[in-house]
Amino acid sequence: MRTFLLDTNIWEYWFNKESHPEKYSNIEHQIRELESLEKSSNEFAWRLGISFVTLGEIDYGYNVMTKKERSREHEFRAFINSKKPWIPQIDKHVAKEYGKLRAGLFETYAPKNKKRKGLRPEQLIDPVTSLKLGIQENDLWIAAQAVSRNLTLITNDKMDRISKVAGKSLHIDNWAINRK
Repeated sequence: MRTFLLDTNIWEYWFNKESHPEKYSNIEHQIRELESLEKSSNEFAWRLGISFVTLGEIDYGYNVMTKKERSREHEFRAFINSKKPWIPQIDKHVAKEYGKLRAGLFETYAPKNKKRKGLRPEQLIDPVTSLKLGIQENDLWIAAQAVSRNLTLITNDKMDRISKVAGKSLHIDNWAINRK
């Protein structure tokens, strides 16, 4: 079974076709392709996933909006629920991948004066901010979920640094771009 973990921006484009008509169309095209492949082969199956991190980003977004902007929150949540996404847990396997990815980012992108050998682990807790590493912390957690479960992460974010550190263990695709 192929499982796709949809990032926050993909859910938004897919839901909000009025604001993102081309991206919406591209995502719909990808879904139709998957449905077509499934119909032509009894062996092919797929499912969509949504991260707890993405759900948290959605909650954050709606909590900082004005009342007028929040008017579509229920509709957006109903849209997501209608797709019946699988919600992978954040567990010790995800935490382990997060630690590996963050360490790789630290080794590759941290300022030289922050890299000090011989320190105890508790001295290395958040030695460098995500801003200095050039990443979004939430993207790192979502990528760790994808790596730990061998999921394809569907995002419109570049994630160049995370991809470089993760190597072939992170599978990323972008359904928001035109492939027709």
